[in-house]
Amino acid sequence: MFPHAVSRRRVRRSVAAGVPLAVVAALVVTGTASAEGHPAQPRVTGTATLGDIPLGTFSNALLPGTVADDRGVDLGGIGSDIYPAGRKGEFWTVTDRGPNGQIKVDGTKRRTFPVPGFDPAIVRIRVSGDTVKVLDSIPITTSGGKPVTGLPNQAGRDEAPYSYDAQTPLTYNPNGVDTEGIVRAADGSFWLVDEYGPSLIHVSARGEVLTRYVPKGLNPTGADYPVVEALPSILLHRKTNRGFEGLALLPGGDLVLAVQSPLSLPDGDAGDASLTTRLLRFSPKKRAVTAEYAYRFDPVNVVDPSEDDTSELKISSVVAVGRDELLVEERTDKAARLQSVKLTSSANILGSRWDTDTTSPSLEQLDDPAASGVPVLRKRLVVDLGTVAGVPGKVEGVARVDDRTLALINDNDFGMTDGTGAFDAQGRLVDSGIETTVTYVRLPRGI
Repeated sequence: MFPHAVSRRRVRRSVAAGVPLAVVAALVVTGTASAEGHPAQPRVTGTATLGDIPLGTFSNALLPGTVADDRGVDLGGIGSDIYPAGRKGEFWTVTDRGPNGQIKVDGTKRRTFPVPGFDPAIVRIRVSGDTVKVLDSIPITTSGGKPVTGLPNQAGRDEAPYSYDAQTPLTYNPNGVDTEGIVRAADGSFWLVDEYGPSLIHVSARGEVLTRYVPKGLNPTGADYPVVEALPSILLHRKTNRGFEGLALLPGGDLVLAVQSPLSLPDGDAGDASLTTRLLRFSPKKRAVTAEYAYRFDPVNVVDPSEDDTSELKISSVVAVGRDELLVEERTDKAARLQSVKLTSSANILGSRWDTDTTSPSLEQLDDPAASGVPVLRKRLVVDLGTVAGVPGKVEGVARVDDRTLALINDNDFGMTDGTGAFDAQGRLVDSGIETTVTYVRLPRGI
């Protein structure tokens, strides 16, 4: 159980969180059914905020001595995903790799890790009124009980890690993970996805990595836990920092993994311009991928009218809503839309010409994959979250509360921003003021 931590400063509130819930409801309820017979609209029914918990206090309570200096950073980043924990208002969440940013040095962006000792963690939370409370935390560790850390794995494939000011190189760590999605299995263990490999990670109920599944041909070395090359080799072409982000547990026990962005096939320019990414179906029983699907984004200005850069499109969450049905979140950092898709055997491209990096043009290069014979997954818009008042930006986690209610969680990036202004002259964080929030959204037509 995570101990009570005294806030180092007054709890900041987002605009939505600072308004009483009754007022928030009143502001958005104007979209509900009216006397004129207009259909009801989705609305926010509650917003709760995580208070300030010093990151050093949090981390050292789990693994003593891991964080010597948190540089004024509070616990954040738990919005990488959200999964129901079985009790009303309680959820499992997971942090990403920890506080990180980018600073340009001599014209080149460097990836900074201001708290390199931070260890990604599974965090159980309870939404109580307008407050998010931490109930329990589980550090993710190696087979020997050491922190995996959030540091990159491989030189030449992952971004090189640097200190908070981008001046001092840090050491790569083959155990490091950039965790994003989370589900909990019936036996109490957890499944996570990671952006580095990209990889699928099976974790015990105590947080120990049991197995990390990576693409064939990755050739990882030095990890202090079992690593199995069981994923399609085409995933080696994942865009940097855009591996797996969404993860769903289907009722039958299979997992669905979402590649955050189109693969860089045959190169980065093709991936940045593409609207086609991939979903994979993984069988824990077979310990193998059993299907791969082509998923087509809507144009970026449809998802986010303020954005014209296609490379900003991402899948951050996938949620099982039936035996083979999913909600898929298409987003930018400012807006998001949830689509309903059904996984069918006829749409499986695993082992086909579209599952190899020698095909030209590649799947990612096709302007109209369906016209080229690709069985693209059909989808139906469930809700445009960008039009719902009170929904925060950068929603990365979506959970189904009931047939009409969703819980959304945002990634606040630990309050960090990019650039040299992220820290003051004393090396202390200049906080962005963005908080971690859980927002409930009611869908009048159901999911």
